[in-house]
Amino acid sequence: MTNPKILAIVLAGGEGSRLRPLTAQRAKPAMPFGGRHRIVDFVLSNLINSEIKSIYVLAQYKSNSLIEHVRKNWVIPSFAQNEFISVISPQRQNNLKQFRGTADAVYQNLRLINEHKPDLVAVFSADHIYRMDVRQLTHFHQQMGADVTISALPVPIEEASAFGILATNRDGRIEQFYEKPVNPTPMPNDPANAYASMGNYLFNADVLISALERLHHEGATDFGHHVLPTIINSQRVFAYNFATNVVPGVKPYEEAGYWRDLGTIDAYFKAHQDIIGDTPRFALVNPGWPLMPGDIRHPSVKTLNSQIENSVCDSGTVIRRAKVTNSILGRGVIIDDGVELDECVVMDFVRIRQGARLRRAIIGSHNVVESYAQIGYNFKTDAKRFPVSESGVVTIPDGHLHAFAELPPATIAALA
Repeated sequence: MTNPKILAIVLAGGEGSRLRPLTAQRAKPAMPFGGRHRIVDFVLSNLINSEIKSIYVLAQYKSNSLIEHVRKNWVIPSFAQNEFISVISPQRQNNLKQFRGTADAVYQNLRLINEHKPDLVAVFSADHIYRMDVRQLTHFHQQMGADVTISALPVPIEEASAFGILATNRDGRIEQFYEKPVNPTPMPNDPANAYASMGNYLFNADVLISALERLHHEGATDFGHHVLPTIINSQRVFAYNFATNVVPGVKPYEEAGYWRDLGTIDAYFKAHQDIIGDTPRFALVNPGWPLMPGDIRHPSVKTLNSQIENSVCDSGTVIRRAKVTNSILGRGVIIDDGVELDECVVMDFVRIRQGARLRRAIIGSHNVVESYAQIGYNFKTDAKRFPVSESGVVTIPDGHLHAFAELPPATIAALA
């Protein structure tokens, strides 16, 4: 099977409860990241760059935000019937049945797999920040004669209890799957590390269909908890070492095998710090492996006598006589005179008025920060008004401001 027919199913239905209040009004995969991008853009870019263009995105929680993002930004210019990106939500199906887990979500959409008749089905999570050439995973899958291949990330043994761990033999065949074990099993050739499941699976289509049909009647709803531990004993299931995946354009100073699960406020905040600086751990701009969708409609950033250091500012941002360091600014952000931002993540359409000072804060979209406000300098005071994470990151939930006088109506419509 030199050129297998691959259908991709992206699991994008998670509630993201640990990211509240940022996920109160949007799906976790639709969360902004790095300014103009959304978390789901990373998995979709990896698939498209890997020449996999038959993609279903399974959404559930607050699915409208995800549906609108994909509809507006992810249109594949092709006349081929098998090239598409389509969002599927349970509310739009005839049975009106909510997905009860990752495996149940795919089970409810088996008809889509049967219609396309693929050789392989890539079941990938939409919640992670990384670059991956899926063709190398596919080559490994075929080379090993695998029925199922799980993409695995080597993690330090002392940190492995936070992950689902794959115990393998020396050939990479998985012998056991442990969910967050107290005593993780090390990699056969590397006792300092363990194989952590990345939540990305490649199935032979017939194996996936058979397993889901059989295990559904036994109450299986989740891949990690139910399906994969069961089929390890009956199928050839292998771990693919993500550290061996080579993507063009990655700079020498970037972290090798960069992968982050943005499951908490602190993880989301730290990942933003990884993309800034002269030598970022993960550079968003990579012409050899572009992060899509590209966007040339939006206006440029405008700075007026401001000091900006080690920061990312997205389109339509206006900064007037302010100081911005170690921060990420989304689309249409307006920063007024005398504002100071340090280690902040500011989402779309936020206005920060004169003299405000913010440090280690995440500002949700459509907010106004009033003049001379101080946030991030007194945690006891902040905690009375806003959620504060374990490491002291202050989070301001989304507001309700929808426009700025500085931006013309046509631009606001394009940015919305």
